[in-house]
Amino acid sequence: MILYALRRLAVAVVILLVICGATFAIFYLMPADPAQGACGKACSPERIAQIRTTLGLNHPVLIQFRDYLAGIVAGRSYGTGAQAVTCPIPCLGFSFQTNEPVWGLLTERLPVSVSIAVGAAALWLAVGVTAGVVSALRRGSVWDRAAMVAALGGVSLPVYFTALVLQYLLVVKAGVLPYPQAVALTDDPVGWAESMLMPWITLAMLYAGIYARITRGEMLESLGQNFVRTARAKGLPERTVLRRHALRPALMPIVTIFGMDLGALLGGALITESAFGLPGVGKLAADAINSADQPVILGVTLFAAGFVVLANVAVDLVYAALDPRVRAVG
Repeated sequence: MILYALRRLAVAVVILLVICGATFAIFYLMPADPAQGACGKACSPERIAQIRTTLGLNHPVLIQFRDYLAGIVAGRSYGTGAQAVTCPIPCLGFSFQTNEPVWGLLTERLPVSVSIAVGAAALWLAVGVTAGVVSALRRGSVWDRAAMVAALGGVSLPVYFTALVLQYLLVVKAGVLPYPQAVALTDDPVGWAESMLMPWITLAMLYAGIYARITRGEMLESLGQNFVRTARAKGLPERTVLRRHALRPALMPIVTIFGMDLGALLGGALITESAFGLPGVGKLAADAINSADQPVILGVTLFAAGFVVLANVAVDLVYAALDPRVRAVG
């Protein structure tokens, strides 16, 4: 198991290096001027020339890429002399519009994104998997049809539409919830939960429908397998048959998409955070796009990609725990 985990981590490092190379090429080697992108829309030619020197854009491309990678693992300084700015480890860039390292901006916004992602993931996983299992066990029933129609409706509704409807119904009309705002869990747990509830419901409505349909399909396939019929023929209790023999293989694709979905949301739920005005990583990316703050866009891209890659490593390890054959093949 340890060797399997080390192999997966080594593959993850290679993938991250490829992502770094791709993002560097997109942001630094494209026809657009990187100095202009780092400075923003309204910037004087003198300021652009200064930033070009500070970023070292006059150096060969390989030297720039070397400094770029070195900054991620060891930090770096932009410029020289009294005007030099320090970018600590891990240096994902420096925003010349806010005069702050991108990593500091990300870590400041990360608690909000984590709160949204983890809470919504727990909600959609519980609702989606439960609904899918019950629908499979009651195939063709009224519950089955109603659950699948509700799942299809949840998947079809855009996130921004659901967010606006929830705010109108729960905040404006009913007055049972406050407008979402950034509240620290340690400072006010009740206020934190109240502020996060609508974003959780919004994302859960989207993802729970997908998980319900996938779980239903996988459960129906598992229930028709020979090993399930054999377990029943041995006289095992129905609960044991369902839990150990039918549900376990049905969860394999759920683990895959859950790792991908959670990793992507930890990198920022752009539409949800923007719709509710929550200062998360996704909202930071949206603001950076509006202001053309290229270093922040690049930093968020790497940050989100890192979460997705790590989530895939976690999925591989869970696979190995659920099915020892995966370790032998991998």
